[in-house]
Parts: sequence; C-alpha cells; structure tokens
Amino acid sequence: MGIIERIKEIEAEMARTQKNKATEYHLGQLKAKIAKLRTQLLEPPKGSSAGGDGFEVTKFGHGRVALIGFPSVGKSTLLTMLTGTHSEAASYEFTTLTCIPGIIHYNDTKIQLLDLPGIIEGASEGKGRGRQVIAVAKSSDLVLMVLDASKSEGHRQILTRELESVGLRLNKRPPQIYFKKKKTGGISFNSTLPLTHVNEKLCYQILHEYKIHNAEVLFREDATVDDLIDVIEGNRKYIKCVYVYNKIDVIGIDDVDKLAQRPNSVVISCNLKLNLDRLLSKMWEEMGLVRVYTKPQGQQPDFSDPVVLSADRGGCTVEDFCNHIHRNLIKDVKYVLVWGTSARHYPQHCGLGHVLQDEDVVQIVKKKEKEEGGRGRFKSHSTAPARISDRQKKVPLKT
Repeated sequence: MGIIERIKEIEAEMARTQKNKATEYHLGQLKAKIAKLRTQLLEPPKGSSAGGDGFEVTKFGHGRVALIGFPSVGKSTLLTMLTGTHSEAASYEFTTLTCIPGIIHYNDTKIQLLDLPGIIEGASEGKGRGRQVIAVAKSSDLVLMVLDASKSEGHRQILTRELESVGLRLNKRPPQIYFKKKKTGGISFNSTLPLTHVNEKLCYQILHEYKIHNAEVLFREDATVDDLIDVIEGNRKYIKCVYVYNKIDVIGIDDVDKLAQRPNSVVISCNLKLNLDRLLSKMWEEMGLVRVYTKPQGQQPDFSDPVVLSADRGGCTVEDFCNHIHRNLIKDVKYVLVWGTSARHYPQHCGLGHVLQDEDVVQIVKKKEKEEGGRGRFKSHSTAPARISDRQKKVPLKT
C-alpha cells in the first residue's frame, strides 16, 4: 500500500471515530501517523540524484511575494499590472506553466513578485506539479492567495487545506512549546498553565509514535495536539497570507462589502484596475519592511538609498543594521545616534540592542584608535630610532 493510500485510510478512520474523552488519545495517535506519512511524502524518493525541474528562481530585492491560486483567477494579469513584466494571460486554464518573476518598486524598495502556475485539489499529493509550486511558496516572505470573488469560499478552504498538509501555516505564529530530545532520563513533561487540550498521557503516546523515549517538553501556552505535532516535526513554515478577491466587478456591492470586511482580505478588480493601491499598502504592512537612512558625520542624511531591514530576514536592531552594512563594522562601533519614531529625543544615543523603526536616520560613531604612551611631552617612549646606524644624519651647515 502506498503512502497516499495509507493517509486516506487513516483519514477515513478519523472521520468515523467519534470525538470524546475516551477517543482523544486514539485520535492524537492517528494525527501523529498522518503527519509522519505526509513528511515522508515530501521527501524525494531514495536513489534519485537530482530533484528534477523546479520553479525556483534566484532571490532578488528586499522581499519575496508568491501568487497562489486556482487556474484562471487573474494571477498573471495582476503580475503584469503591478510589475510591468509580461505574463501570458488567456481564457483557458493553465496558461502559466512555470514561475515568472517580476519586480515591484514601492517606497524606495524592490519586492520580488512570483507568478506561479495554478494549483488544483490534490496538489499536496503531487497533482498538477503542485509540490513544486508549494515549495516556491515556502521560500517567500508573504503569500498572496488570489481567489475568484464569485466562487471564493470553497476555493479558499481547499487551498488552505492543501498548504497546511505540506507544512505551511498561514497567519499563525509558532506555538510556545519548548521541545528538546535527550539521550537519557525519560520524558519530562511540564507546563506553566493549566492545559485543556493535551495531558501527560497523550503527550507520551504521541512521542512514542515518533519513537522518542527521552525528551523534555514544556508548554508555555494552552496548545492543541496539532501544535505539539508541529513542534516535534520541526519542518513547519509560519508565513503571512493576504487573501486577494479578484473579479469583484461581476458580483453585487453587498457581497463585495462582506468580502472586504474579512480579516487579511483585499478586494480588487484587474479588469477595471480597482483598489490596486490598497493591495500594495496591505502587502507593505504585512511584510513589515523597515527603511533606515544613513547619515555621515557632519553631513546631511542620504535619503536616496535606504538600508531595508525586516524581522523575517535577520531583524531590525542596530546590530542587524551594522551587520547589513559590513560584518566587521560592529567591532568599531562606539555608539549610535538615532533620529526618528524609535527615538525618545533627537538625537538619541543608542546601543546595539535598540530596535529601529521605519524611516529612522542613523549615524554610527566609531571608536577612536588609542595612541600608545600618551601625547606630547607626556609620551613614555621616544620616537627616535633604537639603533645609532638608523638615525638620520643632519645636513652639514653651509660655510
């Protein structure tokens, strides 16, 4: 029996099992088995040398955004309108067969936008080259899920389920669970608050399913069984997602209003060029890019070329800013002067741990090289040569 058949068999068993206190341990074990099988499904087959043709393109710019959606929902048209890069669009499905990159120039930054082929139901099992598409989405900083406004609800649920089955967690944060394998000592289970979804026995059973018999587990929040499995697997990617409802010109204004009020949602129309500026501002807000301008000592700030930082790519502290310029710069920093919204007063003397905010101005003050032995007549050693032969002879006087 193949991996896909085993997954379907376990899912059928979970569907016909009643959910109550007596069956929660059995359901927890079944969830762990499915997670293990899905991880095996994502691994390349043994004995294969290369991974085959993928859609991966070189990372460029300060951030990466991937367009995901069903065929013929307007992804290629949206890429052409936002970046100017031509992506073929036609009235038939699967017009785009590979990854087409484009660059959005917005707020002095460059954001890479990827137009991916449409994915269908069963993409996580490899249908329609779905695994390659989802692999590119894992490497992006933000996912734009493009949906048809006239049939959005069913598509949104299917796409979310397909992405979650391969380890992508949309608009979620990593669970506050500390997990560490040990060589000996058995399983140590602790929590800092009362747990309602998981208990010690269920945790032991899930760990034994993974053949882990020595580990330390600490719950810092009331997490579920799925959260515990995600932490044990360790290959989950937590990524932000914006739901983009296209083709709003074919539905009524009441339906548009309902879609626009949903969380993390933007309504647009590529045909009539409606609300595209709101989409760009929402992307900027979700990516959390921070522009920092440099100021040389005694000169005006340089507002033409900012240093762009983000929490997903390294961090936004002064130390990250220095490392972004040069990795050896941090050794010579004495202190930093900061102007902007992160400073309490202008300028503020800051250390390396100060968190910068968007459009801050930073001036780095370096340490001065110390002169050995004091200055002037307080010098402890002479500058004259040590050997007599090295001394400079005086020019004889003219007579």
